[in-house]
Amino acid sequence: MRARRDAGAKLLVTYMTGGLTTDWVDYVQVMVEAGADAVEIGLPFSDPMMDGPTIQEASVRALARGATPPAILAALAEREQPVPLVAMTYYNLVFRAGVERFAAGLADAGVTGAIVPDIPLEESGPWERAAAAAGVATVLLAAPVSPDDRLAELCRRSRGFVYGVNLMGVTGERATLAGSAGVLAKRLKQRTDLPVVMGFGISTPAQAAEAAAEADGVVVASALMRAVLDGASVASVGERVA
Repeated sequence: MRARRDAGAKLLVTYMTGGLTTDWVDYVQVMVEAGADAVEIGLPFSDPMMDGPTIQEASVRALARGATPPAILAALAEREQPVPLVAMTYYNLVFRAGVERFAAGLADAGVTGAIVPDIPLEESGPWERAAAAAGVATVLLAAPVSPDDRLAELCRRSRGFVYGVNLMGVTGERATLAGSAGVLAKRLKQRTDLPVVMGFGISTPAQAAEAAAEADGVVVASALMRAVLDGASVASVGERVA
C-alpha cells in the first residue's frame, strides 16, 4: 500500500463479510482482480457495535450460515492473494481464542493486518504485541474528535496504515460525505508517513474521490455489502469495484 501511495496512486480498500455466501471467497478474488489495493475480511460477530444496518445484516446472515473465524480463515488460506488481507472483527472473538492463538491463526491464513476497533488504546498492548510477533499489522482507528496528543499516539502505534473515521457514528451508506473527513485526513497526514485511509459512509465513486483528495485512499464496505445482500453477482461486484 505504501509503494502504491508513493507511486502516486490513491488506495482503494474494499470489504467482504467472511462466510456471507457459499462463494464469498470469489467476491474477495474479483475485488482484487478489479483493482482493490487491500481487502478487509469481516469476521462476523453477534454484536458489531461499530457497524450500521448493512454490515449487521451481513454478519447475522453469515452467522446463520454457520460462519466461524477458523472456517473463514481456512477458506482464505486456500487462495493466496497478491494484496494485503486485513481482518476486521471485535475483541470478544480475539479474547475467546487468546491473543497469541488468534494472531497466529490470522498469519497462517495469509492475513497480514487486523482491525479490532473496540479495544481501548490503553488496553490494546497485549494484542498489539501478539500481533506484531505473528507478523500481523494492527491498524488503529482515529476519530474526528480525537485530540492532537491522542492522534499522535494512534499514528505512532498503528501499523500498515491508519484508518480515519469520517464521522462520529456507525458504518453505512450515506448521501453525502461528512465534512469532518477532509479535516481529519489533513490532521493525520501531518502526524504520520503511513498511508491514511478514510472510511465510514463512502458510498459512491464521487464520494470516494472527494475523500481521497486529502487522504491517501478510502475504504468502501457497506455499499458493496448491500449489493451482495441484494443478490449482486460476483462479476457485477467486480464491475462496481473497478
